Amino acid sequence: MTSPVATVPSPLVETSWLGDQLGAPDLRILDCSVVRKDNPDGSYGFAPGKENWEKGHIPGSIFVDVLNELSDPSAATSLMMPPIEKFAAIMAGRGIGDGMRVVLYDNSNHAWAARVWWMLRVCGFDNAAVLNGGWNKWLAEGRAASTEATSFPAATLTPQPRPELMVTKDQVLSSLGKENITLINALSPESFNGEVVLFPRPGRIPGSKNVYCQTLVDPENHNYVDAVKMRQLFEASGALEADQVITYCGGGIAASSDALALVLLGVENVAIYDGSMSEWTADPDMPLETE
Repeated sequence: MTSPVATVPSPLVETSWLGDQLGAPDLRILDCSVVRKDNPDGSYGFAPGKENWEKGHIPGSIFVDVLNELSDPSAATSLMMPPIEKFAAIMAGRGIGDGMRVVLYDNSNHAWAARVWWMLRVCGFDNAAVLNGGWNKWLAEGRAASTEATSFPAATLTPQPRPELMVTKDQVLSSLGKENITLINALSPESFNGEVVLFPRPGRIPGSKNVYCQTLVDPENHNYVDAVKMRQLFEASGALEADQVITYCGGGIAASSDALALVLLGVENVAIYDGSMSEWTADPDMPLETE
């Protein structure tokens, strides 16, 4: 008789829980951190956070490069999820397999960790959670840090694809005007309203609502806000009653944090528009609106 597989208690786990689990043989901890690089002209870019990980990380964690390792280099739009089978193979090669528990964290506002959590869901792997508060909270609590590199033997990760959790540009276009589908833009209000131009064209996908991913995180303790506050943030958008919710942002990252929040609130039919504004605004035939 096989032993039951241990499971994560929630899609969001606390630092105290993870502290008690460190060293468990079925646990894999992934540092998904990305560093923002600001440019003199006001634009910005991103770089892998591996150098920071090497200086200190949660003991036993392994670094994953979301920008390169976990993005599809053949896609015309940056940061697109690799094909499901390829993503599963990459994860398996890092020691993540069937029956394991996975905890994901980053050094910012959870969006990068949530992105990898969502890709695992697309792959059919549900025994994963984002660390509430991430690296910032872990450090603030004075918890153990390590500079040692950890690696694991390759595992077997059996994909059980859920492609419906990622939608395409054509699917988003066909959703426009449908009252039972809610589009959520996770970018800042300034970007949402077209006041700040981060993409080839300003604005938002018509009919979409704005729930800025940054408002989901308490700036004092780095936790996601509590369920009452989180529900209030989404209430006016109609997302809590919609038949389907599609989240989007610039490249599917901030949208992943909104998607995680909706799952925590019990919203079941959530998908991410993977190409997001990077793809949408590059196509002059795709409609936009501004305020």
